[in-house]
Amino acid sequence: MKTHISPYLVFLLTLFSSLYCYAQQSIEIKYSGFLTFDEEKYPGAKILTRDDSEQVHIFHGGTDMWCDKAYYYGNDNFIEAFGNVKMIQGDTINMTSKYVEYNGENKLAFASGDVVLTDPSSTITTDTLYFDRERQQAFYRSHGTVVKDSSGTITSKIGRYYMEQKKYQFVEDVVLTNPDAEIVTNYFDFYSDTGYAYLFGPSTITTEESVTYCEKGYYDTKAKVGFAMKNAKIDYDGKEIVGDSLYFDQNRNFSSATNNIKITDTLNNSVVKGHYAEVFKAKDSIFITKRAYAITVQEQDSLYIHGDTLMVTGKPEKRITRVFRKVKLYKSDLSGKADSIHVNHETGLTQLININAPGANAAFSTARKPILWNLGNQMTGDTIHLQSDTEKDKLDSLIVFNHAFLISKDTLGNGYNQINGKKLVGLFNEKNELYHVDIIKNAQSIYYFRDENGELTGIDKSKSGLINILITDNAIEEVRKINQIDGDIYPESQFPKNEKILKGFDWREDERPNSVEDLFKDDPPLILPVIKGLDDYIPQEEFFDEENLKEPNKKPKQNTITKPLSAKGVKREN
Repeated sequence: MKTHISPYLVFLLTLFSSLYCYAQQSIEIKYSGFLTFDEEKYPGAKILTRDDSEQVHIFHGGTDMWCDKAYYYGNDNFIEAFGNVKMIQGDTINMTSKYVEYNGENKLAFASGDVVLTDPSSTITTDTLYFDRERQQAFYRSHGTVVKDSSGTITSKIGRYYMEQKKYQFVEDVVLTNPDAEIVTNYFDFYSDTGYAYLFGPSTITTEESVTYCEKGYYDTKAKVGFAMKNAKIDYDGKEIVGDSLYFDQNRNFSSATNNIKITDTLNNSVVKGHYAEVFKAKDSIFITKRAYAITVQEQDSLYIHGDTLMVTGKPEKRITRVFRKVKLYKSDLSGKADSIHVNHETGLTQLININAPGANAAFSTARKPILWNLGNQMTGDTIHLQSDTEKDKLDSLIVFNHAFLISKDTLGNGYNQINGKKLVGLFNEKNELYHVDIIKNAQSIYYFRDENGELTGIDKSKSGLINILITDNAIEEVRKINQIDGDIYPESQFPKNEKILKGFDWREDERPNSVEDLFKDDPPLILPVIKGLDDYIPQEEFFDEENLKEPNKKPKQNTITKPLSAKGVKREN
């Protein structure tokens, strides 16, 4: 059986529904002490004034508003409120100001004069504030202050508050201050419930321990951790850390960096570079890898050291640098290789060390001892020590321990001057040139004698307890044998071919680094991780069209006479 619904009933239901919706959208006057009209100045407006008992009370869509005086434009569903204005939305939003304009059609409000908007965890203070109740957003553009209970105080020229997302967006002259840090930036997104902050544009994070700069960044104001990208750097205790991406943890005084890292120590005139680094401030230590190298800046020249892994530890006056695996060093007048290098910056001692590989096959492998090249001289041994004069910032001496071997190519021929023994001690002049060498204990030598015309006069081969060598202009000038055991000088034609090299001879000129670039020539191809990071900042759209407020002074004058306002608790002033 079909049920027939009267068209008249449908019309009534539709009418009642429309009236209900209209009633819900219309501004309601809950109380006014006095009601007056002034059609000349305020056409179409009901003028509501408080009395001695209470303020004017206005209600709309779940929000209450109180004020000392109001102009209510009923036809436009618009109201202006003056004097000690207070708006309360549920139990979450509370706003006070001197003046409010409110449009009931689109739920847009404009407040001015000592505006304070609070929610359960934050407070916005500004001179003018726009409040969109439909979208639950607040906006200021003439400087404001936000106080967040646990995260500190934020000031900016422009600010927007997304209430449902608990998100703030700040633009221009942004400063966040709390007991642990100060953040200064141009664009700043902040989530109040999590304490997460996102920075865009030139930004600085200053703490008691460090200053961090970046043009994109993230900071957790609760956990006190974050990362910085795009021209990022961290400064602390005379060090500057630069990298494509920097992570920092204030709780542990820890930082890490990824890709194109440069750590500058201004106190020790040193620079460390690589593509992954960890910095422990409390321990004053740096760990760096991925094409890692250190530069010790000197007045006349700089020393470069490269290896798989590099560590710098200790306070400036007690600084230690360690480089591990496949280590090379380069200076214009000095270069070398070793399994590892240990540098004590306080004493000026640099140690080149080899660590024998474990296992049964080690005895059959080719020994690659630490090696140094100084101009035309090659020195090898089980361990090599370089001593620098820390006051004069120059090389002072070197010591080669066990199986010391000094080789220099004969200046005009194909032979090699060779001296070996248990220990080698060398001295450097003011130009960092090796000028005096002593070979101590079980010393052997092969030396090519030439006259002033460069003619070869003989080849000397001998053994002695000690050999003293004087070097001038990078060439051996004189060899003195002390406690000589045996030896002869042979004409070149009579010198036995199978005795032209001493046992342990290993000429390694092809391994010699001759430039900074040579330090990396044996490295595998470098593949850097891709850092995605944060998306670029998207400029804010207009908050809303201010014309939607329908300010009364922009309205044409009306000649209609407004009827007395009939609302419960409203009195009409005579």
